[in-house]
Amino acid sequence: MDLPTSAAKPIAVLPAALATAVAASWLCLAGPALAQTTVTKSETVPAGKQARLVIVPNLKKDCSLGPMPEIKVVTPPTSGSLITKAGKLKTPAKYRCPNKDAEVQAIFYQPNGGYTGSDGVVVEIKNSDGEVEKRDIRITVDKGDKPKDEKKSGTDL
Repeated sequence: MDLPTSAAKPIAVLPAALATAVAASWLCLAGPALAQTTVTKSETVPAGKQARLVIVPNLKKDCSLGPMPEIKVVTPPTSGSLITKAGKLKTPAKYRCPNKDAEVQAIFYQPNGGYTGSDGVVVEIKNSDGEVEKRDIRITVDKGDKPKDEKKSGTDL
């Protein structure tokens, strides 16, 4: 028995407009995963000293309190260790929500004993609004006694 010729034909190529619409719908589904931003920054840490790399408050964009931020280490340092701390601070006067009491999450870097040179860490931060930002932090462990920013040195938040 012969099949009708219309059934035996290969499926016609989708018109360009339809193909574009189908492709665009797939991109829309993948949108949130592609929306993540990556921020690259450099930090200098004195050899043998601990320094704060990241501090994130539980404040939403409208300055209301939200859930605690989540910090996930994607790539750990190779020549040091990370210490996470939680606490409560008042935001600085120049912050987008000035002088607000907030719960914070922080990450500190401690270089291995006697180490000087380059290191790095990559973390993902989910803020109180649910947005995820990836931070690629390039660390220089320096023989100098003082970090560039005194507020970031030590173990205090």
